[in-house]
Amino acid sequence: MTATPALGRTAAARTTSEVRSTKRFSPLSRGDGRRAWLFLAPFGVFYLAFLLGPTVWMLVSSFFNTSTVHAGLGSFAGFKNYGEMLTRSDFWSSMWHTLQFTIYTTPPLVILAFFFAVLTNRIRRGQWFFRLAFFLPYILPSATISLIWVFIFTPSSGLFASVQSALGMTPGAGVLASPNTAMIGVAVATVWWTLGFNFVLYLAGLQEIPRELYEAAAVDGATTWNQIRYITLPLLSRTTTLVILLQIVASLKIFDQVYLMTSGGPGISTQVALGLITNTGFTDDRIGAASAASVLLLIVIVAIAVIRQIIDTRLARKDA
Repeated sequence: MTATPALGRTAAARTTSEVRSTKRFSPLSRGDGRRAWLFLAPFGVFYLAFLLGPTVWMLVSSFFNTSTVHAGLGSFAGFKNYGEMLTRSDFWSSMWHTLQFTIYTTPPLVILAFFFAVLTNRIRRGQWFFRLAFFLPYILPSATISLIWVFIFTPSSGLFASVQSALGMTPGAGVLASPNTAMIGVAVATVWWTLGFNFVLYLAGLQEIPRELYEAAAVDGATTWNQIRYITLPLLSRTTTLVILLQIVASLKIFDQVYLMTSGGPGISTQVALGLITNTGFTDDRIGAASAASVLLLIVIVAIAVIRQIIDTRLARKDA
């Protein structure tokens, strides 16, 4: 009577072993792996051709007097391109303008996206409309956004001037025409344009939080602010970290809006790092110097990302 279960277990073990060995060495699994690499091949080609390859070329050419007027890398320059950039006043002003733009855009793009996502998440019906309304500007090209906001900031006939007149204010020379307000105008246009991306990230994180937690907190007498403070904010900490990091990196790479709306002006009051790199490389025909500036900007972006990650890691350890 006791031998039958043992034989059953032995047969079951053999069957399981055979199934595992069949799955492990079956031609189908090898074929699946080949298909996976085949599907990844187009992305790999584009990654090597348009990202990894240009990055390596940038690093190499930063040590040479590379130019667009002659072929090849040119003569060896060593660290002269880096030394030149670090001693140029317009390089440091462009880095400050880039940081200034980042300061102007990152806090509102994080706070407003969270605020509107919380409001939208509390709506039972018609969420699709608010998702569309917030995300629609994000899919528009930068040229379209720039034209819209250049028209809004037109001194005489723009929407902003009309609002000023309606409020009894005297329209000035224009937001984009003043060195004191031009960067603010570009930042406002950017916030309106890219708010939808962070909004969608926050909304996706909010919908992963069980509603039972809010219902239980409401039963216990927690106010709306207490629910946000003790439930929403802690459970969205990782989403907030991701949003802040992505926003900082994106703001440090600002180029399109500035180029299309102000061209770095008035004067060089809105010239950002990528604008200086573009002018150095393609206007002055000095690819080597532009590559050195690009490497310095890359170092700043990586350093900020690493510092942000270290801070988040330490805060997570304290909370644990």
